[in-house]
Amino acid sequence: MGKRILIIEDDQELRDVLADYLKLKGQYEVETAEDGLKGLKLLKSSHFDLVITDITMPYVSGIGILTIIKRDHPEIPVIAITGYGEEVKSLAQEKEADAVLAKPINTDELLKLLNKMLAKGGSHAA
Repeated sequence: MGKRILIIEDDQELRDVLADYLKLKGQYEVETAEDGLKGLKLLKSSHFDLVITDITMPYVSGIGILTIIKRDHPEIPVIAITGYGEEVKSLAQEKEADAVLAKPINTDELLKLLNKMLAKGGSHAA
């Protein structure tokens, strides 16, 4: 069974591209949510090994998601993605995002980062 990744992104095209890309790589089970509220519901009902979240979204922002994950599930690495520059990026880092990537996302860079983060925390592999 592959590692489980949750992608929380309000841009449907980007969300689908990231999910399809990671599924194609074959080693990840990917679930998606189109806003922070749905993402939090999925986090409550399922286990995830890593979360990728947009920063700027309706209902619950990526910063809110980060705060909740780091409080309730500090072992889950979070990659924050943003198209809004340095101010938002520094806020994500302040809220302890494990990494922050700027849009447009370089999928190869994302994959390397994912593999590194999941290998680091992956001592309880199935």
